[in-house]
Amino acid sequence: MTNPVTDELTLLQGDCVELLRQVPDASVDLLLTDPPYNLSPYSTGNMRFKWRADINNDLAEWDQHFDPGDIQDEFLRVLKPTGNLFAFCSYNLLGRWHEIFDPLFDTFQFFVWHKTNPVPKIRKQGFLNSCELIVCMWNKQHTWNFGRQNEMHNFFESSICMSPERLKEPKHPTQKPVGLLKHLIGIASNPGDVVLDPFMGVGSTGVAAHALGRRFIGMELNEEYFDAAGQRIRKAQSEATTATA
Repeated sequence: MTNPVTDELTLLQGDCVELLRQVPDASVDLLLTDPPYNLSPYSTGNMRFKWRADINNDLAEWDQHFDPGDIQDEFLRVLKPTGNLFAFCSYNLLGRWHEIFDPLFDTFQFFVWHKTNPVPKIRKQGFLNSCELIVCMWNKQHTWNFGRQNEMHNFFESSICMSPERLKEPKHPTQKPVGLLKHLIGIASNPGDVVLDPFMGVGSTGVAAHALGRRFIGMELNEEYFDAAGQRIRKAQSEATTATA
């Protein structure tokens, strides 16, 4: 295969634990990804209503058996000394991410994505699940585009991914909004940098990366998601090229 670091776009279908070995040492500027949350064992099944769309509590079968320790070595190997590592995670894995990666980086922080339209609590018991966490790690001299103070809170507020951005086919249960990903990419990398997402799903990170003039390496195990990601990212790549022509 060609060198993914010198290409504008490299998409690889398969298990990222195996595919990461194709990425050269210290070649990635930003590793931004959304790995499994291990929440499917807590699923209570979908909730169906006559007056609204079903509420999806039945998460994907792949959302289980993930351990950040399984990708620790490869993540550290491919990341540049000046690089940043951002990973979406849930409450049940936050401690595991911290246990593994905090000793390995100078800084370990978390970032909160607040969803303005979370799934409602029909039975009105407990809090709405309106926040998701992103663990953020870097070493000294890392790439960082610090804007105004009020732009640099570890907090981002937006709706969940909605139509027309959200794909209907294939429907990915955890598709992230491009606006959120562009915010993170803009802070933690520079134009021309390599952004890697080894759990790219339907390719939102790649869409955001190309909109901002970054190179992108994406990996996805699910063939249906992989094909959809390729179509979305190549369209974004073409639009970015046209805009700069």
